[in-house]
Amino acid sequence: MTSGTSATSGTSGDQQPKLEDKPRQSRRRGDFFGISALASALLSGLAGERLSQSLDSGGWVRVVGLSLTFLFLLIWAAYYAPTVLAAYKRRRQEAVAVVAAPELRAAAEEAEQWMIALGSDTGGMAAAEWYSLNEPQLRELLQAEKPREGIADDFARICDALEVWYLRRSEPLPLLELSELLSAVAEACGRRDLAELAAAREATAYRLLGDLESATTRLGVSDNVATHSRTAAALTTRRQVERALLHLARAEQSPAGNDRVEAVLNARDRLDDARLNRPGPDLAAEVAILINRAIVNLYQLEPEEALDQLRPAVARARAAGDISGQAHASELMGVAAWMQRSPHEAKRMWRHAEHLYSEIDESEGRARCLQHLGSAEVVAGRKKQARALLERSADLRTSESELLTKYLEAAQEDGQPPEVDDDGGTGVTVSWMRRLLDRVRDHFTLSR
Repeated sequence: MTSGTSATSGTSGDQQPKLEDKPRQSRRRGDFFGISALASALLSGLAGERLSQSLDSGGWVRVVGLSLTFLFLLIWAAYYAPTVLAAYKRRRQEAVAVVAAPELRAAAEEAEQWMIALGSDTGGMAAAEWYSLNEPQLRELLQAEKPREGIADDFARICDALEVWYLRRSEPLPLLELSELLSAVAEACGRRDLAELAAAREATAYRLLGDLESATTRLGVSDNVATHSRTAAALTTRRQVERALLHLARAEQSPAGNDRVEAVLNARDRLDDARLNRPGPDLAAEVAILINRAIVNLYQLEPEEALDQLRPAVARARAAGDISGQAHASELMGVAAWMQRSPHEAKRMWRHAEHLYSEIDESEGRARCLQHLGSAEVVAGRKKQARALLERSADLRTSESELLTKYLEAAQEDGQPPEVDDDGGTGVTVSWMRRLLDRVRDHFTLSR
């Protein structure tokens, strides 16, 4: 290793004078043409004056002299143009370095570190607490920054971190605002990769808001940016997953029949494409795709096929230290068990998922699991136990849940279980799917 390093250093030292000689030679040639232009102008003027005195003409001499002067000046400018351009770029980069905001850089570093810990078995609880305390300040920092060069990457890193937090809490409005801020920075800095990401992020926000048409439009905008950068493959995978979720959202809005079947099949195709084309090995991305593929199977009334996706999802999430992914897969395994008419297994999985969610302080996930358990108690006729579980679920929720309200009413002494369409058990399952789709974490946030 030492000898190899020395050899490399020696080669670099030998080549250094040669590399330095090239710009010197170029400057010498440029100086030559510049001096030639000046001499030509002086000589043409002097010669023209002498000849005009002796021959009483001299206009053609001046024309020839000026033409030579102009030619030498053009050659001189051509030689020095790259040097001037390089100096301009260097000065511009120095100006950008001065403009970079140290406060933004420090915030980006910290937010990125906590983003990695969020939902993991190493610091997941602490990360959730950090985001709860610091999210308002991060948002204010982004809103206060004027879009300009020198801040784009740090700005985008904070946006990536906040996106994970907003998706975890199912908060589409802050996510939409985040996308608009990133889009403004991308436009100001000419960063097409960030414009592509901002449009894809807007699509996610609109889907969570229920505006599927706007979500589709924004995905089309993201497609048309086509940056061909090193992040283009990851963004293509993200769009495929997002389109799958849009198809599932349409399936959730459709009555049982051909429209729902077609939407679910389209979702399955998009997820298969995402799995085949994802850029390189990525456990977190694979977990997300497996979980979404299981949701497709549950829509298709295929609980056993869903379990075939969820078992490896749990294994990969455990290998990645992703407790959130384990909890989500376990929650869906409970839904699959309920569809298989195995209420004891379903409740066991929901209790396990609720415990995992509590380890990382993911309150929305805990609320869903408690709602699943409470609804199962309502169906079993144990209304007292059902009320306790459903009230705890309501306390943890940050948004209203129509189905939770119905089950709370049914848990009263004179209440009746909510009526759902009897289509093989999908009435209740589709209602669960809506909340699970809103919760899906985006594992395609890009590191810069």
